[in-house]
Amino acid sequence: MGAPSAAQADELIQHVAEAVAPFNLRIGRDIICSAFPYGFKPSHKSAAVVAFFGSVGVSEVGLDAVLRSRTPVLPVASSADLFAEEIPKQLQKLSCLFYDSHGTPRISIALLECLELLPRQRRVFVSYRRDEARAAALQLFNALSSRLFDTFLDTHGIPPADDFQATVWHRLCDSDVLIMVDTPSYFDSRWTSAEYGRALAKGISVLRIGWPGVVPSPRTSTASQYNLKDDEINVATGSLTEQALENICIQLEVVRCQSHAVRSLSLFSNLQQGVERIGGTIAGVGLHNAVYVRLPDGNDVVVYPSVRAPTSISLQDAADRVPGRSVAVLYDHIGLAEAYLKHLGWLGENIKSVRWVRASEAAWTLAGWDV
Repeated sequence: MGAPSAAQADELIQHVAEAVAPFNLRIGRDIICSAFPYGFKPSHKSAAVVAFFGSVGVSEVGLDAVLRSRTPVLPVASSADLFAEEIPKQLQKLSCLFYDSHGTPRISIALLECLELLPRQRRVFVSYRRDEARAAALQLFNALSSRLFDTFLDTHGIPPADDFQATVWHRLCDSDVLIMVDTPSYFDSRWTSAEYGRALAKGISVLRIGWPGVVPSPRTSTASQYNLKDDEINVATGSLTEQALENICIQLEVVRCQSHAVRSLSLFSNLQQGVERIGGTIAGVGLHNAVYVRLPDGNDVVVYPSVRAPTSISLQDAADRVPGRSVAVLYDHIGLAEAYLKHLGWLGENIKSVRWVRASEAAWTLAGWDV
C-alpha cells in the first residue's frame, strides 16, 4: 500500500518469491501479492501482511481499516530523514525500514517475519579459529548486531561461571545459521570441527566464509559459499572490508530463509511419519504453522512445531491461538542444555493446557496422549 513505484513493487514481489521458494511456496499458487490495494480486506483464514511505502502527501485511504483488522503493517520510508514527512501519523509508532539503507531484500525478509514464516529473533552462530580469524569474527559480530541479528560469539556470549561447552552447544542449536570462517586450520581444531558437524546434524545451514587461498574441504560441499577476494581482507590485520561485510550480510539473509525452511519441513516430516506410524493422519496445516493431527481414536490435537529452542511464550501463544483445544508444542531437544531442559520440564508439569512433545518421541507421546 501507499506509494511504491511500479519498479519497487515488482522488485519486492520478486524478492518475496525468492525468499519463499525454500518453503515450497510460490507466488500465484500459494501467495497472492497485490499492489496499491486501497480496499484490502484479508481473509481471516489466511495470513496477511502489508508493506506501506510512504511518500510526501501519501494517500491514507484504506489504512485505518487494515489497522483495525490487526493485519501487520510494515512502514517503509525513503530514508530516515524523511520518516516524519512520508509516514502517516497512525504508523509512526511502528518500527520502520528505510529503502535507501535497508533495501528490498531486507524488506522482503521482514514481511516473512510478520507472516511467521521466519522468526523475528534473527540468530546466528559465528564459528572461527581465534588465532587466525579473531579480527574478522569481531567485525562480523558488530556488523550483524547492528543489523539486528542476535549473534553468538564465544568471547561475547557466555557469562562468567557458566558451563562453557554446554552453552556453546545450546546457542548453536538455537541459531538459524552457522557462519563458518574457514581459515587454513579450521578443521584442525576439534571444537570448530565439532561445531560444523553438529550444525549439520541439527539441519542448520552453513554460510562458509572462505579465506583467500584456502581450498574448501569436501565436508563443506553443502554449505553456501562466500569466498573472500584478496582485496576484501587486510592480510596484516585479518580485517574485512566494509563491502565484504555488506555482501556477507546480504547472503546471510538468503541462507537464513533456506535454513529455517529446511528445519521446518524436517520437523513436519518427522511429525507426519510418527502420526502415520500409530495409525493417525495429518488433517491439515493452518495459521501460525499449526498442524492439525487426527489420532487413531478420533481425537484431534493441534501441534505447533518450534524450530528453535521453545520458551514459555511458545506455550502461551499455542494456548491463546486455539483455546479449548488439545494442544502441543513440538521441538527437537537434542543439544539443548540440561538446565534448559529441566526448565522446560518444570513448565510442562505446571502448565496443563499445552504439552511439550519431543520430535524424536512424537509417535510414542501421541500414541498415549490421554495417559
